[in-house]
Amino acid sequence: MPKLTETFSNKLPHAKAGTDKYWDAEIKGLVLFVGKRSKTWYFQKDVGGQTKRILIGRFPIISAQAARQTALGFALEMGRGAGKAAQIGAPTLEAAMEGYLARPKLRSETNKIGMRAQLSLHLKDWMRLPLDEISKGMMVRRHQAMSGSPSAANHVLRSFRAIYNHARRTCDLAECPTMAIEWFEDKPDGRIIENLRHWRKTIDDLPNPIHRVFYELLLFTGLRKTEVFTLKWDQIHEDRIHLPMTKNGRSFDLPILQLHHEILAPLRPLSRDWVFPSPKSETGHITRPERLKYNPHMHRRTFATVAMEAGVLEEIVGRLLNHTPLSITGQRYVKPSLDALRPSMQSVCDELSRRMETPVKG
Repeated sequence: MPKLTETFSNKLPHAKAGTDKYWDAEIKGLVLFVGKRSKTWYFQKDVGGQTKRILIGRFPIISAQAARQTALGFALEMGRGAGKAAQIGAPTLEAAMEGYLARPKLRSETNKIGMRAQLSLHLKDWMRLPLDEISKGMMVRRHQAMSGSPSAANHVLRSFRAIYNHARRTCDLAECPTMAIEWFEDKPDGRIIENLRHWRKTIDDLPNPIHRVFYELLLFTGLRKTEVFTLKWDQIHEDRIHLPMTKNGRSFDLPILQLHHEILAPLRPLSRDWVFPSPKSETGHITRPERLKYNPHMHRRTFATVAMEAGVLEEIVGRLLNHTPLSITGQRYVKPSLDALRPSMQSVCDELSRRMETPVKG
């Protein structure tokens, strides 16, 4: 191990990936973390079976001489027992993410898989970095690098913010570096399926019957695509579809009609487990149905729009879509039964069917 002098530290090349660590030959516990763009001094020591890491500061703002003197001071304090109060080193982004996903307020497994996949794709080179090594400058540069997909850039780095702020509850971390980001303007798609007769013909022309039923069920239930992808036959009951865990962290029962059973009937013989099976998929169910000009979320927006136009109250539309009510009364007190919601589901399905048979008037 070398002596971490000013000259030696200045000549160290930045890491090509992740973080390189250089320990001082004379002062036990003094370490220089070298990332892709920064160099940071720490003092680190094992105390009571745990690794305690104390941030000293950035190099060259904190010189090698100042870092060495500070580290000697920490070593003396720990020798007298004061090290028990030293902070535990900041977790890596990967560890913080797992801690966030394991919190008591559970989210759906699909949501967890999605967050892991997104961060592993877009923030792969940060996953093993301690959170306090991820700077504002890094955050701004990554956000700009993803500017080709503004919505994805915002979504990924807002997920980072949620993870970081969750870690701050137990770790001594500065304010989240996403504070430096100028967020891209979010422009909701907002499109619906205007011509349902054309949609009907498009769906009927699909060669894969599983994909046909997938899009039909989306439109006639308003469910999210991942909720439909992962449906199992034991969740399909005579009077309802039961989702044990949804995006908002709770179970959901959607009233269904004879029409829904007729939509699903062609798939019954295909699998005992998955409603939408795919032997080529690692999950066992479809994940990428044939792409149409009508994307999956357009079906959900169309369901909601047609419901409103059919005279269904907005509060009831929200219940059918499994949206969290805005009012305290709606959240805590009003719990409509499936039988109370079923007439509204009938109205929506009747209106959807009518529009497929009759030319839509502009």
